[in-house]
Amino acid sequence: MPDQSVTTSKYVLGLDEVGLADAGSVGGKAANLGEMTRLKLAVPPGFVITTGAYLETMEAGGIRSELYTHRVPDAVEGPLLSDQAERLRGIVLDAPLPDAVRAAITGAYHRLGDSIRVAVRSSAPAEDAADTSFAGIHDSFTNVSGDDAVLDAVRNCWASLWSERALSYRAAREYGEEPSVAVVVQTMVSSDSSGVAFTADPRTGSRERIVIEAARGLGEVVVGGQVEPDTYTVDKDSGTLVEMHLGTQTFQIRGDSAGESREEIAPAAQRHRVLDEGMLSRITELATTIEKSYGAPQDLEFAIAGDDLWVVQTRPITTLETSVQPTQTSEAAPVEVLASGLGAGPGSASGRVCVLTSPKDGDRLRSGDVLVAPMTRPDWIPILRRAAAIVTDRGGITCHAAIVGRELGLPVVVGAHNATTVLTDGQVVTVDGSKGVVVAGADEHDRVVAAPATPSAGTGGSRAGQTATAIYVNLASPDTAEAAAALAVDGVGLLRAEFMITEALGGKHPSKLMGEGRRDDYVESMAEGVGRIAEAFSPRPVIYRAIDLRSNEFANLDGGECEPIEENPMIGYRGCFRYVREPELFALDLDVLHRVRQRYANVHLMIPFVRTRWELARCLELVDAHPLGRDRRMLRWIMAEVPSVAYWLDEYARLGIDGLSIGTNDLTQLVLGVDRDSGICEDLFDTMDPAVLATIDLILDRARAVGMTTSLCGQAVSSAPALAEHLVRRGITSVSVTPDSVEQTRRTVDMAERRILLEHARIGDRPSE
Repeated sequence: MPDQSVTTSKYVLGLDEVGLADAGSVGGKAANLGEMTRLKLAVPPGFVITTGAYLETMEAGGIRSELYTHRVPDAVEGPLLSDQAERLRGIVLDAPLPDAVRAAITGAYHRLGDSIRVAVRSSAPAEDAADTSFAGIHDSFTNVSGDDAVLDAVRNCWASLWSERALSYRAAREYGEEPSVAVVVQTMVSSDSSGVAFTADPRTGSRERIVIEAARGLGEVVVGGQVEPDTYTVDKDSGTLVEMHLGTQTFQIRGDSAGESREEIAPAAQRHRVLDEGMLSRITELATTIEKSYGAPQDLEFAIAGDDLWVVQTRPITTLETSVQPTQTSEAAPVEVLASGLGAGPGSASGRVCVLTSPKDGDRLRSGDVLVAPMTRPDWIPILRRAAAIVTDRGGITCHAAIVGRELGLPVVVGAHNATTVLTDGQVVTVDGSKGVVVAGADEHDRVVAAPATPSAGTGGSRAGQTATAIYVNLASPDTAEAAAALAVDGVGLLRAEFMITEALGGKHPSKLMGEGRRDDYVESMAEGVGRIAEAFSPRPVIYRAIDLRSNEFANLDGGECEPIEENPMIGYRGCFRYVREPELFALDLDVLHRVRQRYANVHLMIPFVRTRWELARCLELVDAHPLGRDRRMLRWIMAEVPSVAYWLDEYARLGIDGLSIGTNDLTQLVLGVDRDSGICEDLFDTMDPAVLATIDLILDRARAVGMTTSLCGQAVSSAPALAEHLVRRGITSVSVTPDSVEQTRRTVDMAERRILLEHARIGDRPSE
């Protein structure tokens, strides 16, 4: 195995030196590869060229400021967009490469091996994040060998920041930060087969299923949509294969020392499944391990060479739906199925067919048309934004365009084989991306979509089915604020600032950042993000939870060696007590809220992990001493995570606390004495345990008695209807859940409220004795 160690520099880092906290400087792809390397998974050895190398090269070439002016893409399409992209790419490719950058890259390459074949892959900071994948938007290159070829591939990765598809994608996602990109260089795996695994079904949202796509040869035929791969659906708990769809693959791409070549596959071999039971089981185990490590559904890519199974990428699933309403059809008028394939983007939409064979003809597609094509690669992005739905002859549910189509909220059907021949221009059809079919005519329950519209920020979406118990949403990023605000929600019950904080800190410990004189930069960055959320939800309330990173999480930041070493940080130096000991840390949150509330008065403060009266009193003194403290319209909330809160509620009310939010995970942990992160004791961790419910009841009863607003933030309320009904019966004011659980939670709460009303009505109707 080639040497994976790489001498650390500001331009180059080994994959074993980076992790998720470094995403800002090495991009999402590299950060995830580094995280998996730390988990001792089989990751091909390599290194990452940091975003700093790109930015310094652009700065040295005198073009960084010009590129910065185009960070928010112009609202142009067609030839104007093409000309703009060509010019920007050209100036990036012409930028001279500084000697220090060149030496760092070639030195790291030689440490992998002389003239070794490598994959050179783009890794942007916003790529493979929780809410944006940038799937296939930036360029990657395989089977690259030699110093000059590697350097050329790196330059082309940099230039791909300014392609038509990248400009269009950033515009669609309203991404306004300065674009930058890191580059991953890894030893090539000569794949006999490869593919993609989703640890949740992207078509239905089911967390109980793993969906695996595989094809022969290199994986670009899968993610690029060049073939219809095999699709295997596996039950996550038992590992049982529950569904198998054999694809159609007439050729494969192989790589060797001579480069890549296309090989035809014999007809007899085409009829055989790509993955046998043994390899399918290994991939399922690998996918499950990665999902557990990340604590969230993952989309991962794998490669198989001989008996070796390699993981070459993972990222959060950005388009997961919890449930999809099937297309409604009339029993009296059976639908005519015109084409069928794999459902790759849930939902349905109607529109007029526009058959395109090349993105060059994209100006023929009008807003609201159904795009029908042989396959759609990432360079179709400028066109996809106008489509109502996408149908392709080839490709699988994990191809780049299918992922992007789901991110744009479009129904997608791939692998329909003959769609471009059986569907004709101008024909009105309905595309059902859940069932994987295209039917004749417009669905009477649907509409001919005029454009793939995005709800206006601040409208609050449809208020149909409003409940007396408010439904709030949990948020962690401003990038999802507009979409969440368009849902039928009453506000943000928990703004988890930790995710925004780590990004604003740029991987540095707050003490180090402030020591470098960059305090104002942090406050400005945080205020901008919180302000975006406040604007999207205004006038609905946004409850901002102050910094609650634990000592072990702070220790992972640059400069974090000052953190104490604790045996159990989960119940250690955190929350309210830490603010009392480090008022300068708490002042960062106060500065952020003070700046935001000068424009948006709907943002309020929540103090986490409150244990005792004296520490809360001291913490509130810090608030009162700050200019924010003079703003008496700002509500002051606490998290109810420690059982002692039930005892102190009367005193907390006297101190001026307006509301509380019950954190079920921490509360369950402390009531039952079970480490919430312990896999050994997970059978004991049960929010529905009578002791936990009794504690919640006590908190709600005492809070109501002193006039406090009450909420509960946690997935338990959306996954356990019995808990939701229990909370409603106890008079909780609101519940706060993730955006994908809003509709299910509102239905559950609505049913509980109706049952309670019905019970009271029946009691009132009983004859008196």
